[in-house]
Amino acid sequence: MPAGPFVDYYETLQISPNADQDTVHRVYRLLAQRFHPDNRDTGNTEIFRQLTEAYQALSDPERRAGYDVHHREARRLTWKIFDQSNADACFESERCKRQGVITLLYRKRLMSPDQPTLTLREFEELLAVPKEHLEFSLWYLKEAQCVQRTDNGRYSITLKGVDLAEELSERRPEPLQLITAATRVA
Repeated sequence: MPAGPFVDYYETLQISPNADQDTVHRVYRLLAQRFHPDNRDTGNTEIFRQLTEAYQALSDPERRAGYDVHHREARRLTWKIFDQSNADACFESERCKRQGVITLLYRKRLMSPDQPTLTLREFEELLAVPKEHLEFSLWYLKEAQCVQRTDNGRYSITLKGVDLAEELSERRPEPLQLITAATRVA
């Protein structure tokens, strides 16, 4: 793994971390063809270099396994929104869980506008709260029209939810102070 800021190779190749080797290979070939420096219309040397680096890491099962360990940790740190020293007290509060959900969806919308949704399982993992403890929060936010559930069971923030997230950050900034340590993960 290269030293310096963490690079999400899955994002680079625009694939899921669950993608199989065949998918990694097919997507790389498609993107490499598009961004190859010899392509006069869409060639881009830097993007091609990034694609090749990602492909080399993800196409080798041994390297990919090592990368996946770093990827999970970087993802956890990137999405971390609660200060762990007071997380226990915070998780007892339903309001705090709702703030966590809204904050994650707000951040997801900002970071990935083309895929601004999260699953219940992702909330569970990122907030470190069991799904049973999140169902009420999600129901409440859905009824308040701050989040919506898509046909495939994913959740996204609405315009009303964005307004709420920004209002919450003005009133109580500590849950929104997102940790950027993921950029320092090697």
